[in-house]
Amino acid sequence: MIEVQNYTKQFGENTIVKDISFTAKDGAITGFIGHNGAGKSTTIKAMTGVIKPTAGTILINGIDIGKEPQKAKFQFGYVADTPDHFLRLSGLEYLNFIADVYDTPVDGRAQFIETYAKRFGIFDSLNQQILAYSHGMRQKIMIMGALIHNPSVWILDEPLTGLDPQSAYELKLMMREHADKGNTVFFSTHVLEVAEKLCDEILIIKSGELLYSGTLEELKQTHKSQASLENIFLELTDKKTDMEV
Repeated sequence: MIEVQNYTKQFGENTIVKDISFTAKDGAITGFIGHNGAGKSTTIKAMTGVIKPTAGTILINGIDIGKEPQKAKFQFGYVADTPDHFLRLSGLEYLNFIADVYDTPVDGRAQFIETYAKRFGIFDSLNQQILAYSHGMRQKIMIMGALIHNPSVWILDEPLTGLDPQSAYELKLMMREHADKGNTVFFSTHVLEVAEKLCDEILIIKSGELLYSGTLEELKQTHKSQASLENIFLELTDKKTDMEV
């Protein structure tokens, strides 16, 4: 579970995120949507300890990441919004490095690497440098690195970007499987059709303010019965369009 309580982030005199609170529950996929610059990545970076909140508290499985960062970070796997990291390592070297950081047993990591590398279609490329990977392949190896220690909480920032259709399908299936086991999946996306089909809970943020937090069904009850998430989102964020979907 992720609990964000009265989170605010300022850079200088600019307030990027303004006193937002929400919970990403166990057993659910929570989608985080908003326009570019709305505060999604700033919120996720605070949730993962990359940046410190100006105010507020963030708990990962009940652990305050501000007070016990190392303990909290063992609770989650994080996929950043760019996969361009550790480019000089091979895919296999990177995965073993991350597994060492999290004290993942050798037997367990070997089985994980084989299973998910085959599932993502990159098993034969594991000994190549990440530098030689396509964007999509880099994304796959970063996802595997985030999940190799079997965290109960997944925090994914635009995880589907650059994935081929088969790999995107596999990742969405993995997210559903993980949540159905009673775990937490939190992800940001610009693809509202994916959020509508996949998510149990929806968070909508605009200009650093949380406009909605709850189930998709509850959100739709306040709008036209046939309204899509896309149309509701555009209405809530004052970005209306004449195009009907």
